[in-house]
Order: sequence, then C-alpha cells, then structure tokens
Amino acid sequence: MKTITTLVRILFGAIFTVFGLNGFLHFIPMEPMPRPATDFFGALVATGYMIRLIFFGQLIGGVLLLTGVAVPLALVILAPIVVNILFFHLFLAPGGLAIAFIVVAMEVFLAWRYQDAFAPLFGSNTSS
Repeated sequence: MKTITTLVRILFGAIFTVFGLNGFLHFIPMEPMPRPATDFFGALVATGYMIRLIFFGQLIGGVLLLTGVAVPLALVILAPIVVNILFFHLFLAPGGLAIAFIVVAMEVFLAWRYQDAFAPLFGSNTSS
C-alpha cells in the first residue's frame, strides 16, 4: 500500500505542478470551452489576482506532493482547487468530468492515507 500511496502522491503532484506551471508559462494550449466555462474563466482572469492565486496554489501543492514534504498541507492547499475542478466540470464543461473524478479520487485516497495528520481537526478538544 505504501508503494501505491507514493505513486498516487507523485502522479497527483505532477498533475498540479505541470498545470500550475502552465498557468504562468502557457506551454499547453487550451482547448475551446463551452460558453459558460469561458465566462467563468474570464471572470477569474478579470479579477486580476484570482487566476494567479489558483495557479500558484496548484504549483505549491504539486511541488510539496512531488517532494513528499508536508503532504497533509499540500492536500489542504489543493482541496478547494479539486472541489472547484469537480464543480467546474459538473456544471460548466462536462467534457472533462472523467479527469475531474480521477483527481477527486486521488485527493480522497491521499487524505485517507494521511488521515492521522487530519485527526486533530475532527477530534473534540474541550480544553482551551
């Protein structure tokens, strides 16, 4: 199981490192998107910061996963991005839904494998 976890961690990290870098360097051409998806993406770009924040989060999370440093932190950084990927493809661009499900499965699998790191977040701590 440790080998599978390492492989999933590296693949997940590679995906987000590559796509995070692509957000800044534009080396993978974008396929045409449906109109609602284009509008949404355009709104993120129009903010002046949000799209860069998303790509930066992808890059940082991906590098942390690739190096194996602070994997739980990487999963926390990537969780909202993964949720957005899922809903983006569910509601705006269903053509990439299969990939979105794979990314969600990888996030959930790694969170399950690193569940001990997240346990304090879900425990009851009544002392202040």
